[in-house]
Amino acid sequence: MTTPDHSPLTHYTRIALIGGGHMARSLIGGLIGAGIFRTALTVGEPNAELAAGLKHDFGVAVGPDNAAAVQGATAWVLAVKPQVMKAVCEPLRDIAQASKPLVISVAAGIRVEQIERWLGGNVAIVRCMPNTPALIGAGAIGLFSNARVGADQHALAESILGAAGATAWIEDEALMDTVTALSGSGPAYFFLLAELMTDAAVGLGLAHDSARELAIQTLFGTGRMARDSDGDLARLRAEVTSKGGTTEAAVRAFEAANLRGIVAAALKAATDRGREMAQAFGQGIGEKPHS
Repeated sequence: MTTPDHSPLTHYTRIALIGGGHMARSLIGGLIGAGIFRTALTVGEPNAELAAGLKHDFGVAVGPDNAAAVQGATAWVLAVKPQVMKAVCEPLRDIAQASKPLVISVAAGIRVEQIERWLGGNVAIVRCMPNTPALIGAGAIGLFSNARVGADQHALAESILGAAGATAWIEDEALMDTVTALSGSGPAYFFLLAELMTDAAVGLGLAHDSARELAIQTLFGTGRMARDSDGDLARLRAEVTSKGGTTEAAVRAFEAANLRGIVAAALKAATDRGREMAQAFGQGIGEKPHS
């Protein structure tokens, strides 16, 4: 995970966000916290309730017209669902061709080539996969760029997305589906494990509230230890696993149930689904795939 040594991001950098949902909110909050002026941020959001919430909470300009939102912006953040990406991009084609912004997409499964085609071609595009901890500034965000993204734009993308967490560049776009499976969907796996640990502890006699609190704090503390260490997860696990002790007994039970195989199968299923989404949403309704 990296942060840029330098960044072209300034207090005045114009950034437009298309979509005013959770990810847009997290980025707006992070950017304002990093010193970006509210007047430098514009949002295109047709939902009146979401728009009102953004205006109230952050004091940024919000309106239903995406074309108005992106006018004059150095960077566009497309924070919309994959199934509507084509419908959002195509009306902005002329503006993209005239202004050549840095375009950042947070839509799962939608390929850079597809976005560039919808915007008319020859556009600098960064595709990213954040996860839900980005909502509290603790996200893990994989990034991939096309060849049109220059060094300053790389740094700009890192700075914008760094407002929501740590970033890591991925060299092969095909691996973005794996990033989605690992970190994009990953929080759900840890929540599920904590949920199952809570239920198991209750089954062994602990009160539910106590079991849940201990599971949540263990989840939090373990993540912090891993983040603050040298990242050697096998070593960290071994340090907790005394020979002949309780942890070793639990780990052996996991191994007997083929936990490693279960996790591998889960990530493969999520990766495969990312590829399916690219096929389902990437071409657009009624559009034939390109040969």
